[in-house]
Amino acid sequence: MGKVRTTELDDLPQLTRLFGDYRTFYGKKEDSEKTIAFLKQRIEHKDSKIFVGYETETLWGFTQLYPLFSSTRLSKYLLLNDLYVAKDYRGRGYSKLLLEKAQQYCRDEGACGILLETDRSNEIANRLYPAMGFELYNHANFYEWTPQ
Repeated sequence: MGKVRTTELDDLPQLTRLFGDYRTFYGKKEDSEKTIAFLKQRIEHKDSKIFVGYETETLWGFTQLYPLFSSTRLSKYLLLNDLYVAKDYRGRGYSKLLLEKAQQYCRDEGACGILLETDRSNEIANRLYPAMGFELYNHANFYEWTPQ
């Protein structure tokens, strides 16, 4: 059975491969050097919380949470930005293990909740999140602005 723990710098080689697969899944070009630098910075600066799933010495997945703050709730809020399980480990309930760890972290931090986004076409995720107690937030519009 898989286990979940906080990531460490020693995890970078395996985490980089998983993160590369995750980014490829979302149509992004592989860039190992930038990925290593990005992940190393997150871990060293502690500006996100990354949990890794593992069996013995092998990492099979990860989730990454970023802190946000809600002015209306006067509380810390977490953004679950990334959740990924390697193909060979899917269908074993490992996504649930990662989500349970994220939910426990939310409680431990005294945060008011976890916000996440997933593509409407991601059928597996759109079944998983409600099954784990997440509610579809459909009473607001989310907009994005990106500099050009």
